[in-house]
Amino acid sequence: MGMRAAIVVGATGLVGTSLVKQLCENEEYVSVTVITRRKLAYTNPKLIVKIRAFDMLEERDFEFAHELYCCLGTTMKKAGSREIFEKVDFEYPLTIASLAKKRGIPHLLVITAMGANEGSSFYYNRVKGKLEHDLIELGLPRLSIIRPSLLLGERDEFRLGEKVGEKIFGILKPLFVGPLKRARAIEASQVAKAMIVIALYEKSQPVYIYSSQQLAKLDYPEIQAEAISREQVFNWEKHKLSDAIDEEGRVNRDVVINRDKFKIEQENVPPKD
Repeated sequence: MGMRAAIVVGATGLVGTSLVKQLCENEEYVSVTVITRRKLAYTNPKLIVKIRAFDMLEERDFEFAHELYCCLGTTMKKAGSREIFEKVDFEYPLTIASLAKKRGIPHLLVITAMGANEGSSFYYNRVKGKLEHDLIELGLPRLSIIRPSLLLGERDEFRLGEKVGEKIFGILKPLFVGPLKRARAIEASQVAKAMIVIALYEKSQPVYIYSSQQLAKLDYPEIQAEAISREQVFNWEKHKLSDAIDEEGRVNRDVVINRDKFKIEQENVPPKD
């Protein structure tokens, strides 16, 4: 069992909910702290829940952890205005990253969007692109940027646009080949698993951006057991025979080595007529 500690912000969303459960079930982690604005339905002995107002977060709210997973995100419809949307999707993650750096947390993993780009004509993607830019400028020890496509999974709230999107992506999935393969929808649980795999097994780099296609392929490494042949396991007769030969060799070792004695006995043998 490992001795890792993790912090999760945005634990009530689609990816965050799955991430918290997977972290608590992972033997590498002994402590999972969630910073949230409301209580969680999920419980686990490893889980520590801190109810906080994100506008009032302080450095002392963050214990040391090996990883900080930021899964914060909302929609324009839910936010109700660009001001609130930018607060949740830009200001909060940037503030959290700054506090994590001050606290000495070595690795931040943050979810943005597949189309994140400061120069995008789409407002949503521009905000995500600006977040990525400013996070990189912070000079964090290690920053992993997660860019999933459309997320699949069961949400607590109904989002008509995303449900329609899921249906369309499902119908068109066979057409998403070649360069279009990177746009395939992805299960939220797979994104959560990929984030843990990145934290535990991927090569450490100051900044790395993971595409949705990369996230879909990431999995835990297989444990290689020492190969034992069927002959070694089952051929007990050969094993016994080998022992007998070894024993015989040990008994007759003096006869083989004592050549002088052998010569004397040969000289005393009378010749035959």
